[in-house]
Amino acid sequence: MPEYRPQEIEPKWQNYWEQHHTFKTASSDEKAKFYVLDMFPYPSGAGLHVGHPLGYIATDIVARYKKHKGFQVLHPAGFDAFGLPAEQYAIQTGQHPAITTAQNISTYKKQLRRIGFNYDWSREVQTCAPEYYRWTQWIFIQIFHSWFNMETQKAEPVSRLIERFSSEGNAKVKAATDVQPDVFSAEDWNAYPEKKQQSILLHYRLAYLAETTVNWCPALGTVLSNDEVKDGFSERGGHPVERKNMLQWMMRITAYADRLLQGLEEIEWPDPVKEMQRHWIGKSRGAQVFFPLQAGEGAIEVFTTRPDTLFGVTFVTIAPEHEWVERLTTKEQQAAVRAYVDKAKNRSERDRMSDVKTISGVFTGSYVLHPFTSAPLPIWVGDYVLAGYGTGAVMAVPAHDSRDFAFAKHFGLPVKQVIEPAQSHDFSLAAWDEKHGAMINSSFLDGLEVPEAIDRCIQQLEAGQAGKGRTNYRLRDAIFTRQRYWGEPLPVYFKDGMPYTLQEEELPLLLPEIDKFLPTESGEPPLGRANNWNYQPGKGIVENGAGYPLELSTMPGWAGSSWYWFRYMDAQNNGVFSGKEALDFWGQVDLYMGGAEHATGHLLYSRFWCKILYDLGFVPVEEPFKKLVNQGMIQGVSAKASLYVAHSESTQIRTLIPPALSKSIPKEFLQTINYPIDGVPIKSEGDKLYYALDAETHEKNRKKYDFLKDITFSANDVAAALKRLAISSEEAMVPTLQASSFDGSNMPEILLPIEIEKMSKSKYNVVNPDEICDSYGADTLRLYEMFLGPIEQSKPWSTHGIDGVHRFLKKFWNLFHDEQFNFQVNEQSPTKEELKALHKTIKKVEEDMEKLSFNTTVSAFMICVNDLSALKCKKRSVLEPLAVLISPFAPHIAEELWSQLGHNTSISSAAFPQWNEEYLIENTFNYPVSINGKHRANVELALDLTPQDIEKAALQLEPVQKWMEGKPAKKVVVVPGRIINIVI
Repeated sequence: MPEYRPQEIEPKWQNYWEQHHTFKTASSDEKAKFYVLDMFPYPSGAGLHVGHPLGYIATDIVARYKKHKGFQVLHPAGFDAFGLPAEQYAIQTGQHPAITTAQNISTYKKQLRRIGFNYDWSREVQTCAPEYYRWTQWIFIQIFHSWFNMETQKAEPVSRLIERFSSEGNAKVKAATDVQPDVFSAEDWNAYPEKKQQSILLHYRLAYLAETTVNWCPALGTVLSNDEVKDGFSERGGHPVERKNMLQWMMRITAYADRLLQGLEEIEWPDPVKEMQRHWIGKSRGAQVFFPLQAGEGAIEVFTTRPDTLFGVTFVTIAPEHEWVERLTTKEQQAAVRAYVDKAKNRSERDRMSDVKTISGVFTGSYVLHPFTSAPLPIWVGDYVLAGYGTGAVMAVPAHDSRDFAFAKHFGLPVKQVIEPAQSHDFSLAAWDEKHGAMINSSFLDGLEVPEAIDRCIQQLEAGQAGKGRTNYRLRDAIFTRQRYWGEPLPVYFKDGMPYTLQEEELPLLLPEIDKFLPTESGEPPLGRANNWNYQPGKGIVENGAGYPLELSTMPGWAGSSWYWFRYMDAQNNGVFSGKEALDFWGQVDLYMGGAEHATGHLLYSRFWCKILYDLGFVPVEEPFKKLVNQGMIQGVSAKASLYVAHSESTQIRTLIPPALSKSIPKEFLQTINYPIDGVPIKSEGDKLYYALDAETHEKNRKKYDFLKDITFSANDVAAALKRLAISSEEAMVPTLQASSFDGSNMPEILLPIEIEKMSKSKYNVVNPDEICDSYGADTLRLYEMFLGPIEQSKPWSTHGIDGVHRFLKKFWNLFHDEQFNFQVNEQSPTKEELKALHKTIKKVEEDMEKLSFNTTVSAFMICVNDLSALKCKKRSVLEPLAVLISPFAPHIAEELWSQLGHNTSISSAAFPQWNEEYLIENTFNYPVSINGKHRANVELALDLTPQDIEKAALQLEPVQKWMEGKPAKKVVVVPGRIINIVI
């Protein structure tokens, strides 16, 4: 047998697993189940980089380990395949997104297969496949036909609600609604025409149509989520985004706010993720306060968690989107207010919440009256107030709210103190935000502590009908439509302007073919281009002009990922989204791994949909993911600039671009091209010109000159050069030349500014895992990524230690072979030392695996292999269980060695070895022997010897007698199991 050759071994076993369906899972009650899952990946055109497999490797290790431990393991894979990138590519090229997506998925699957994951591909799902999104549409229909009963705190069929309306009206119905419905009797309801009944029901449904403020990107022709907008521009493409009101489909997630909070106490999730969801839901107890308008009828409604500070209000601020902005603006202030609103409305809510440094606002010219004192208070418009939170208006208390204080100081508004802090505080410098202290300047609240003042103020507000106590939530109902093509069509048609759903047996509603993937000339979404996009009950899809129009928007990207784990349980079932038997057996996902960036998106929406399906009796669990682990990020090293080294020759420039920092450029890259080169000249020295350019300009030059097309930044060489030259990234911020001569073979050293950041194609810092597999093999990649550090921590990618991991696998291979690489494992009985090394490792691996401490497990493997190599162990009874131990981490080499050991089945089905405490008990101790405090010798002695026997043995040692030079010992100190010290 030759030496360790992963390039031969790994394809062999990948083919074996595929041909023998090694990882195909069947539901069976004979074993305990374990469901392990990675967050749904989106198949981007760039393929995988080395950061992607970090979590995948971890879950693969857990799945293999649990199978060894006797569990029935479900470890499936699939793709969240609808998305804006594929659609944008279709717009640019005309290629259908389905083609692009299929190509990307094929690339992903090849890369995943190469790393040796034990996925059950027979359960693969793709959200863009009609056989999958048929069930996404089915779930939407169930949600549309449901309402939330506040009395039972659960979703119920709308059919029951209609029965109540028909028999008793709505006066006693307590439901989650988007508006307060008018009260009607049973007689009224039964007399209403169908259109009015449907209009009323829309206010109760869990999926409903409503006009709402959205992030609209004209260039992309779609609504974007807050996550997709940064500083007023789309994250993808950098296009301007504006805030506008549009009719949108909504999901009534606010009805589940309390249950979403309560459920966090029942799941094993990282505290930061739980806290992010709590903050996003934003439950707060306070008061609804009415500030009457000074001129005209009506009052501005404000929600506050600090009614105790009501006497400290000096102005009221409303959001730029508040419906009363125009009404409240005086003639003198119209121009200023309109200009401010136009500017402010295009900032995303996230930017406005996070940007505390930018202070802006404008006075409307109008006033409200204080509910207790009737004092006039000016009304301002400020973008730090959000229309979507509370009522879109705040009562400003500058003395006791930091943001109000900054606003007041900026615009010269009054600051009135109403709480006396226990310690000294300068109210001219900052607000006192704390919720403790005694009330002052507050009429009937004076002298009360803050908690008492809150309750007392609410009582007075309710007594005077100026307000009432209220629980409020930051959480807003979720926008559920996007004005784009590449997404799930909503199974909805419109009759007399009211939405109706298709019949379930008519699903899936397929995406139609269209001529191009842009909005129509009249501004309708791309589906408006379809020739056959009408619906006739009983006939299905018909030509435009017949039947009823279908919904033109598609579902958002999070729809298909909000239930996919249930489909994996029964992926081939054509009759239901997942069968009851499979659902009952697999239940929750036991271990879910993915990024923390999904805390308030996917993870929240998945919990929401799961609770609805649970309420309606379709699934047996209320929470989808029992345990969540957020893997850290493997970061890339980004070069932030480049240098061109140019030599002038008459009217031409010889140009050279280093593919990496401090790397000699092969002569074939030296080319002659015409001047000029895009870039900024930063230095001239003799016949040399130096150009600094950013990554974008570098790309322009690559497109202009063919010979540059394959030259890219190399993150590894950047880091290596900085380390070798002992140059810090700060010192490297100004590119410098380390050598002045250049003859085509002697490339000067060039330093580039670098940054450790997220690995991304756009940052030119991507490392392809295929390259690592080519050089070292997938097992090395798997072990190395786990060895980099704790799974939860982020770490920069560096290959400095990868050679050591590869050498470890060679050393492991050599345990089973002789020096000529002949297989050599014997049947001899193991020694005590060999058993100790093995069983210590078994125990350590089992303990670490339960804690998901993968890096320390790899360390334990290395220690064990070193110990056994030193002992020259070739014993089957030691090496065979060691192969099983290592197989979850390095499955290819383990399979090959398992086969060489004579097994005909995959090592994945082998039982995990058990450690024996007997082999771990220490019967002897290697005592250090000191003479006059200096270490002179060691002696291995039994632990059950008496101090007298230990002393006698130590004095007889040859090195001890040598150092004592015949002198008698004045004193011998023996600490059993610790030390021996001889004083002469």
